[in-house]
Amino acid sequence: MLIGRTARPASVVQSRAHHATHRPWWLILPTLGLMGVFLVLPLCVVFYEAMSRGLDPMLAALAEPDALSAIRLTLLVAAISVPVNALCGLAAAWCIGRFRFPGRSLLMTLIELPFSVSPVISGLVWVLLFGANGWLGPWLDTHGVRIIFALPGLVLATTFVTFPFVARSLIPLMQDQGAAEEEAALTLGASGWQTFFRVTLPNIRWALLYGVLLCNARAMGEFGAVAVVSGHVRGQTLTMPLYVEALFNDYEWVGAFTVAALLSLLALVTLAVKLFLEWRMDLHHESLL
Repeated sequence: MLIGRTARPASVVQSRAHHATHRPWWLILPTLGLMGVFLVLPLCVVFYEAMSRGLDPMLAALAEPDALSAIRLTLLVAAISVPVNALCGLAAAWCIGRFRFPGRSLLMTLIELPFSVSPVISGLVWVLLFGANGWLGPWLDTHGVRIIFALPGLVLATTFVTFPFVARSLIPLMQDQGAAEEEAALTLGASGWQTFFRVTLPNIRWALLYGVLLCNARAMGEFGAVAVVSGHVRGQTLTMPLYVEALFNDYEWVGAFTVAALLSLLALVTLAVKLFLEWRMDLHHESLL
């Protein structure tokens, strides 16, 4: 004779359901504590040290010619490297997301290469290529072209380390979307450029802006690769992170923490814009479902 399994009381089922959906505060609270110690506390220290002597010393530190030069150089390097990476990342995402071809896996691996190579090593590669004793250095010196310890070297180093961000933001989205809408537009007589600007670009605009934002944040905060190719010439090749290090080594605490606070403020703005773009991307994804 088969004996059926007795039904569990409703109170037991509800108790287990409540336990399953209950927030694990014993994990959340330590995590928040660690985030506060490793993320929030250093930011508070930076802003506190920058403002410890008042507003006038901060403004005076930012008005220094070397500080203004570092700010201008950082913005210039980002203004050059970010659009280049946006175009290259968009082209790479288009090829990988829309086509199957020999070497596709190799291309995806090469896109990830800057994440697996130390920025210092990537900067050293440019020195070995274009330095005075590098492979192309003597030829460049003969023709009066200077790359290392100059703006072109900073741009090359920054472009290399920031290359994957745009492509990584676009490739998964373009693979998920497929090419059905673009094929329909071409079938209806649209040209390639019309299809791109009226179909492809509107569908990927938020992911593209997200990748550009991350690329720009890394470009302005890059230290390792830029430090190798810069030469640390004040007023000429020092970006903001390198300038902070130079001030700190010279015991100019107010200036170092002031410029660091400016970089931190840019990072917080980037974080706010990042959250907004993630929200917009989620809304766009839900509208496509």
